[in-house]
Order: sequence, then C-alpha cells, then structure tokens
Amino acid sequence: MSYEVIKLRHNSPEWLAFRKTGIGASEAAAVLGYSNTTSNVDLWEQKVGLQEPKNLDDLERVQYGIKAEKYLAGLFALQYADRYKMKIDKTVVYRKDGFQFASLDGELTDIKSKELGVYEGKTVVIDSSQAWEHWRDQIPQNYYIQNLHQMLVTGREFVILNAEFRWTERDEDAQVKTEGKRYLILQSPEVLADMRLLDEAEHEFWGYVKRKERPARLLPQI
Repeated sequence: MSYEVIKLRHNSPEWLAFRKTGIGASEAAAVLGYSNTTSNVDLWEQKVGLQEPKNLDDLERVQYGIKAEKYLAGLFALQYADRYKMKIDKTVVYRKDGFQFASLDGELTDIKSKELGVYEGKTVVIDSSQAWEHWRDQIPQNYYIQNLHQMLVTGREFVILNAEFRWTERDEDAQVKTEGKRYLILQSPEVLADMRLLDEAEHEFWGYVKRKERPARLLPQI
C-alpha cells in the first residue's frame, strides 16, 4: 500500500479547497448510494463545480460533535492506555491514487501486536427506536463505508469506531441519556472484499468526474 502524506490543517480554507480534488472518507458512502444526505449525482456535481457541498456546521448536533471530539478521544486513550497508543495530528491528510484521501480523528498502535489502526470518534443523536436499530448490533452502512475508505487509503489494519449516543426525549424536562459503545473492524476476508468493491466504485466514479460525464443516479438504500 502506497500513499502520500500531505500537510493540511483539518477544516482550514486550504483543506476545504483540497477536498474538491478527490473523495474523502465522509463522501465514500455517497459513491455507493448509501449516504443519508448526498446522492452520488450530488457528489459528482460538487466535484465538477456545479454545486456547493451542504454546510451542516450550524446544526446543534454537529456543533456538539465538534466540541466533544477531543474529550471523547482523550477518554478513550485513558481507558485503553494499556492496549493502544494513540496519536492525533490534525495537520495530516493521507492520499492514495491521486484522489482518494483521508483525514483521521486519530491513529492507533496495538501495544502487543504492533498493528496500526484508525481511531474514529462519533457522537450520535438517537431520537427514535428506528434510529437505535441502525446502531444496536452493527455499524450503519454509511459509517461502515467511511471506515473502509480510511483503511483503503492508509493501509491500516483495523478501525475502532468510538461512538457516544445521546437519547433525546420530546419532553423538554426529561433527562438526556448518554451511552458509549465501541465497534472494531478488522481486515477479515469479508472486509477486504468490501474494500476492493469500494476501491473499484471510487475509481469508476472519479472517471466520471474527470470526463465531466454525469453518472446514473443510484437509488437510496432502504
């Protein structure tokens, strides 16, 4: 696995401009039609300059996630200090094949095996029983694809998705319940097969971008 290491501070103007030159981890699900917010055609229009990406930064849940990120990572590092070494560098972007890139929440080293992994932190608002079903015993497809992309670009051998859930109630006086849950993705034969499929799909999609040829719209996944 070969990749470039580019120095760009995450969320800086330069980083935002750089995002237009390739496919990032948070965009990978849209390539396959699994994004909750962006279709594959929307993403294509963004990459060829016909549409601006949706700005979700003003949403309360997004602001909460941005503010909670460092505390969530710090608590994970403390709880698992005997198993993983964590490194956080918000100035590093990994790029593969000239257009696939990943900006990581953190990098992990398994102290015993020395294997290298990806740390991904998520804050998730659970506002219905249906929303919890997507997370209870699995990683939702859009986040699974995001993690596959990170392993694909960086060559890391595992991902730990560290999720904090916030249950909200319609009753404003109800206490908000929070809970943490961790998911581990290893490079099993099934995961490696999924990574190959994602790699092929991203290369095909980027071909449409380079040719400025509109792809067929993928139907939303149910």
